[in-house]
Amino acid sequence: MNNSGKFSADGLPGRRRRLLVVIAFAFTACAVGAAALIGVFAWVVDDVESDLLDQEMNCCWEAGATPAWMSGQMGVRIPEAASDRRAGYKVGERHDTGLLSFVLPSKEAEAYTGRLLPEGTRLIGNFRPKQKDYRPAAAFSHLGLAEPETLVRGLRRASLCPDGLDSPEGVHLRRCVDLFAHEFRPGTTRIYVRSTIEPTVTPPPASPGP
Repeated sequence: MNNSGKFSADGLPGRRRRLLVVIAFAFTACAVGAAALIGVFAWVVDDVESDLLDQEMNCCWEAGATPAWMSGQMGVRIPEAASDRRAGYKVGERHDTGLLSFVLPSKEAEAYTGRLLPEGTRLIGNFRPKQKDYRPAAAFSHLGLAEPETLVRGLRRASLCPDGLDSPEGVHLRRCVDLFAHEFRPGTTRIYVRSTIEPTVTPPPASPGP
């Protein structure tokens, strides 16, 4: 039977099949290469963003911001019984941020926060906690602490401003603050305070080491 209607003498259908195979292979290779390139690009972007975030987190902390100095700037008095006192001061482009933290027996912490709050108010639970990887620009992790916004169990919070605040401890408040009290173990509570501060404030220089 004459198959000249289906196949040419020079075997063109076989060439077409080979050509289709080559095209399909090339297309697959390009697709794989593009996917790999996108993956590498995404990895590089994530790595750069992570490095920039780490640089931002570690940048611009003033070494001279002691707990006593930070207490004075905020107007948040530290009780004599407080232990594990920590403080930080971060310089920002638009505003600075002060951090203060200390530990009290839970009963004393309750009495202390009660003297800060206006009459008839109290600390509330953290009903909308942040994710565990939450890292604000001025993070308590710089002080070796968890971010209080991520804590739920045993965590209570409030925001206070000095305007019209006539509570026994509130009268000393100089700036608006976010206040957190975390009973991290039974009978022991850590107080966290964060405040936005005008960039004109200058912490004292760090004291020389021994």
